[in-house]
Order: sequence, then structure tokens, then C-alpha cells
Amino acid sequence: MAEQPLHDLTLTQLGARIRSGTLSPVALAEHLLARIRQLDGKLGAFRMVLADRALAQAKAAETAIKAGVDLGPLHGLPYVAKDLFDVRGYPTTAGTRLLAKAIATRDSAVTQKLDRTGMVLLGKTNTVQFAYGGVGINSDHGTPHNPWNSTPHAPGGSSSGTGVAVSAGLAPFGLGTDTGGSVRIPAALCGVVGLKTTVGRISRAGVYPLSFSLDSVGPLTRSVRSPSVKLSGIGHRARIPVNTWLRSRRSR
Repeated sequence: MAEQPLHDLTLTQLGARIRSGTLSPVALAEHLLARIRQLDGKLGAFRMVLADRALAQAKAAETAIKAGVDLGPLHGLPYVAKDLFDVRGYPTTAGTRLLAKAIATRDSAVTQKLDRTGMVLLGKTNTVQFAYGGVGINSDHGTPHNPWNSTPHAPGGSSSGTGVAVSAGLAPFGLGTDTGGSVRIPAALCGVVGLKTTVGRISRAGVYPLSFSLDSVGPLTRSVRSPSVKLSGIGHRARIPVNTWLRSRRSR
């Protein structure tokens, strides 16, 4: 029986290989970045690929693991983030050309926490403009291509790029946000697992908002088991007041 390719493995399977020493975080990141280069021209899942950053994080994880430093089950694993999450030094466009120059001055709470678990951010994924739409169509940046169909089919939104990236094996999981279905719809249409977490369960600090009363951060993964692993690394709180978020945006 042929060995299952890395991009078909689940988050937990990849984590087990890394922790056993049979898979290098660098080799995994290089494999997925090569797959992104090969396929994303057609799929359009990514707003930006952070290849240099990802390889640097993968090398740091590999060095730490070889030295006996264990940061937990997410150490060395790659992920993607919907382009609502601030990543310091890069724009948070929220799917619109109007925010092309909105460079984040700090990381969102979630990406910062995942950095501390030793995770590897491959890039930021496309979303519907201002995360407002369940079909997944974006007339500014292009609509991601549902990988289950050779002709254009709706990927679901608004976490469209994350759903496509996970479904096509460009990343084992990714960050999305859900207000009225924005994780669950692309998960359903792209054939992956999506979880809308309880509002306030995961911090939304540094995440471009749609509704302060309904927005939640949630994972998209390739297996039902994986979200519990991911939640162990994204943390436990919390909501941020509207005025706190507004002050953070004005300071940019």
C-alpha cells in the first residue's frame, strides 16, 4: 500500500509524526508551500503566502524539538489564518481593496498565542468583503475555487479561503470566524470540519469585526478530532469592548 501523502494527513497524525521524530517541521512546511505554489493559482485560497516567515518558524520549531523543548501538541504544525486576523507587519484587508494599506502593528491574540505554541503560519486566506456573505464571492480579490469541482462552484463564506485551503490539502487546519455561518458554511461546501465556538470562548482581540455580539473565532480542519487539539492552543477568553477595538484601529 502506498504511503499516504503528507497533505492528506490530519492535524493529529502530523503531530504524532513530528513528536516521534519521523517528520521534520521544515520538511512539512516545505511540502505544503510547494503544494500552494502548484495549486493556489487555480484555487485562489490565499490573500498572501508568508513563505519566509513560515520557514523561519518551522526551523525554530525543529531546532527546539531536537533540543528537547516540547511546547505541546501543536509544536511545529502549520496553519493558515483568514484575512481578518492581524499579523504584525502585514495588511489586514478584511477582503476589500479599501484596506490594502491597513498594516497591522501587532499580532491578534490568537495568532500570538499560536506563535507561543510553536506553530507555523503559512499565510493569510481570502474572505468575503468585510466577512459579510455566506456564498464566498469576492469581487475585489477573487472568489476561491471549491476544490471538489473542476468548474467554479461556491466555496461558502465568509471563511472561503480557509475552507478551500484545508479541503485542498494546502494546510491541515486554519482559523476562521463565524457570525451567522462563516465557518460552518465553507466547511460544509468544501467537505471539511468547521466549529463555531461560543462567543467569547476565544479572544477576538485583533480580529476585524462584523458583529460584537455574534462573532466567534473557530477552526476548520480535516477531521473531527482535530478541533479539540487546536482549541487547546487557542485559549480561553474573551470578548473585547467596542471602544478598545476602535482605539487599536485608530492607533495605526
